[in-house]
Amino acid sequence: MITNINNPNLNIAEEIRVRGIVQGVGFRPTVYRLAKLCSLRGEVWNDGEGVLIRIVGTAEAVETFIDKLQKECPPLAKIEAIARSPLSHPPTYTDFTITQSISNQIKTSITPDAATCPECKAEIFDPFSRWYRYPFTNCTHCGPRLSIVRAIPYDRRNTSMANFTMCSDCAKEYADVTNRRFHAQPVACHICGPKAWLKRADGKPIVSDMFSMLDDVDAVCTLLQRGEIVAIKGIGGIHLACDATNKMAVQKLRERKHRYHKPFALMAKNLEIIEKYCFINELEKELLQSAAAPIVLLQLKDKTEETTKPIAASVAPNIKSLGFMLPYTPLHHLILRRMERPIVLTSGNISDEPQCINNEVAKDKLSQIADYFLLHNREIINRVDDSVVKVVGNRLQVLRRARGYAPAPIRLPSGFEEAPPILAMGSELKNTFCLLREGEAILSQHLGDLENAAALTAYRETLELYLHLFEHKPEAIALDLHPEYLSTKLGKELGVDRIYSIQHHHAHIAACMAENGINLENKPILGIALDGLGYGEDGTLWGGEFLLADYRSYQRLANFKPVAMLGGEQAIYQPWRNTYAHLMAGFNWDELAVKYRELEIVKFLDRQPRSLLNQMLAKRINSPLASSAGRLFDAVAAALGICRDSASYEGQGAIELEALVDNIDEETAYPFEIISAPIFYLEPRPMWQALLTDLQTGVSQNAIATRFHLGLAKAIASMVVRLRETHSFTQVALTGGVFQNQVLLEQVSKQLNVMSLTVLTHSLVPANDGGLSLGQVAIAAAKSIQKGIK
Repeated sequence: MITNINNPNLNIAEEIRVRGIVQGVGFRPTVYRLAKLCSLRGEVWNDGEGVLIRIVGTAEAVETFIDKLQKECPPLAKIEAIARSPLSHPPTYTDFTITQSISNQIKTSITPDAATCPECKAEIFDPFSRWYRYPFTNCTHCGPRLSIVRAIPYDRRNTSMANFTMCSDCAKEYADVTNRRFHAQPVACHICGPKAWLKRADGKPIVSDMFSMLDDVDAVCTLLQRGEIVAIKGIGGIHLACDATNKMAVQKLRERKHRYHKPFALMAKNLEIIEKYCFINELEKELLQSAAAPIVLLQLKDKTEETTKPIAASVAPNIKSLGFMLPYTPLHHLILRRMERPIVLTSGNISDEPQCINNEVAKDKLSQIADYFLLHNREIINRVDDSVVKVVGNRLQVLRRARGYAPAPIRLPSGFEEAPPILAMGSELKNTFCLLREGEAILSQHLGDLENAAALTAYRETLELYLHLFEHKPEAIALDLHPEYLSTKLGKELGVDRIYSIQHHHAHIAACMAENGINLENKPILGIALDGLGYGEDGTLWGGEFLLADYRSYQRLANFKPVAMLGGEQAIYQPWRNTYAHLMAGFNWDELAVKYRELEIVKFLDRQPRSLLNQMLAKRINSPLASSAGRLFDAVAAALGICRDSASYEGQGAIELEALVDNIDEETAYPFEIISAPIFYLEPRPMWQALLTDLQTGVSQNAIATRFHLGLAKAIASMVVRLRETHSFTQVALTGGVFQNQVLLEQVSKQLNVMSLTVLTHSLVPANDGGLSLGQVAIAAAKSIQKGIK
C-alpha cells in the first residue's frame, strides 16, 4: 500500500489515534458517517486510550476526513489530540465498520453528565414517541455518564445500566449506526429501562385524588403546588424540592434540614420564568442552556411584575442574587411541565453532610425532612453535586465544579509533558483531588468538607474509584502543608514514597497559573491569595498573601496584618470575636469605649467576658495570629451588625456584606496603611477609625460596606505599586476564596489593568479550595521535573 501523500489520487492507509472526550458521545458514528461520506474503507473502535481508526483511501479523501472530523465533532466530544501514522500492511477492507471495544491501558477520559438535548426533550413531550413521558430518555448527546460509570471503556457492561437488558426496539436503535442512539450506553425505554415511583415518607398509601395525575412523576408537580416537600432522585444525587414562592414550605424545609441561612438553589422550567425574577445576560443564558446546565448566580431584580408571585425571602436571605438552573434531565422536565413558578431544588442531606444517592439511605436520613419520595432503580455510582457558576466581567467563574464539568481533563501548560503520574489530595474544605497523567490533570467533582465523617468516607470511596477507573498508580503524592488536614493524613497512608508538602497559598496561585496557560519556565508572577486560612511555612496561619511565585518556589513579599483568631476555630463561627481582636490590635479599649460608647458594637463587645478575652490575647491562649482576609471581612460585617453573634455557613458575613455594596462611584474609600516590618503588611487601623466614625455619625450600612470594599481594593493595588519598586513582574494572579467577591475582584482588576499589568483570574476551576488540588499537582509536577524524575 502506497503511503506517499504527494499525489492526492494515490491510495494510502493510516492508523489514526484520537484522544480526549471521545467515548459515549457519538464519536464513532460520526467517524463512520464521515468515512462513508469520503468513500473511505476501514474500521473504528474504542479502547482504553480513546478511539482508534484504521482507514484506507485516497490521500485527498483522508485529509478531507481529518478536517471534517475536527469541524463536525459531536456536541459532547472534545478532541485533545490526533496522532496519525502510516499502516504498511493494512487488512483488506471492503467497507467501513465499527468494531467492538477493546480493553487495555486506560488513557481516555470520562465524559461529564450532560443535560437533556433538544431532541430527547421533544420526544418526552411527543405523544406519538415511544419515549413519551419516559423520565430516563437519553442519547449520545445527553444523559448520565460519570454518575453511572464503574470502569473504562465506557460500555454498558461497565455502568449501572448493566442491570437493564435492552428490549428489541432499543437494541435495534443501539446497533443502528445512523441512529442518534447508536451505542448510547444508557439507552432504555418504558419497556426495558429504569422505573420511577412515588411514595409517602411515612409509608402510608398515596391518597386517592393523586391518581388523577398522569403518572407518579406528574404527581410530584401537584405535591409541590400543594406546599409539600419532595425528595427527588436525579442523575447524580437526591434533592429536596418545594415551591420557592411558598413561604411556609421554604421555612419548613429550612427548619427540617437545619440549614437556616445559606441560600437555596432554584430550578425553573424555562428562561421566561427566570427572567421574571432576575437579570440574565447572553453568557448567562448560554450557561443555563448548556450541556453542563450549572446553577448560575444571577442578579435579583428590585421589582417584579404585580402578576408575578414573589420568591420567598428566606430562599436567599440578605443577598441580591439567586442561583437558578434549568431542568437537566427528562425527570425534571416532566415534573415542571405544569409548574409556572420556580422550585427550590437543594441537596438531599442534613446540613453539611454529603448528598444522599442511595434509596434506602435516603429514606433513613430524609424521612424527617421530606413528605414524599420520588425514587428510581438506576443506581448512582458516583455522587455528583450541581455545579455553581457566575459571570464576572463577561467571563465564566466556576464556584463549584461538579456535574457537567467534572471530570473533563485540564491540559497543563507547556513544559509539564514529562511529569510522572501524581495524585494531589486537595484541602480540608470544598475538597477535590486531582490525578495527573501525561500532562493532563483530571480533577474530581466537588466532594465537600472532610471534617464531616460521611464526607470523608465519600472522599475515600471516590478516590478509590478514580484510581481504579483510570488505572492510576501515582509515583508521587501532593499534600497540603497543614499536618492536621484529613486529606494530608490520608495521603501519607497511601504508601507512596515521594511526597510533596505544598504551601496552601502557593497552590492557589499555581492553580490560577495552570488554568491560564502559564508555562513551566515562565518568570515569577505576583500572586495575591486571599482566603480564610492556610498553613504557612513558618507554622503560623496565613490568609492574605502577596507571593512572588513560579511553579517550583515562591517568596512571601507582603501580607495582611496578622490578628489573633480569638478562641481559635470559634472565631469562624462567632464573627464578633474577630471584631474584638481587630480593635484590640489597633486601639486602647478604654479610649475606644469613651469615644464610641454609644455604638451598638461597642456596647455588645463590652458585655462579653473581656477580662478573659484579654488574657487569651495577651498569652496567646487558643488565639493564634492569622493574616486572614476572610476574618477581616467577618470583623467588618460583625461591626455592622451582620452575623454578629454567629454565622451559620462559611463566608456568610462576607456574602451579606458584599450584598450591601451600592453606588461605588459615589463613595470614598476607607484608608489602609502599608507598614514594612520586616516585610510589608496592610495595617487596617485607619480603616477602623473611619468606619467607627461613620457608624457614630449614622452613615448607612450600604455606604460603609461600599467604602470598605473600595478601600481594600485600593490598598491591595497600592501594595502592588510598592512591590513593583523592588521586584520585576508583569502578571498578577488573583486567587483564593475571598476573590469570589465580585466587587473586590472587579475593583482590584480594574486598578491593576491601569498599571498595564496582566491580571489572571479563575474560570476553569474555583478560586476557593475546590481548585487547590490542581495547583498542588502542578507544583509537585514542576518539582519532579526539576529533579529529573520520570
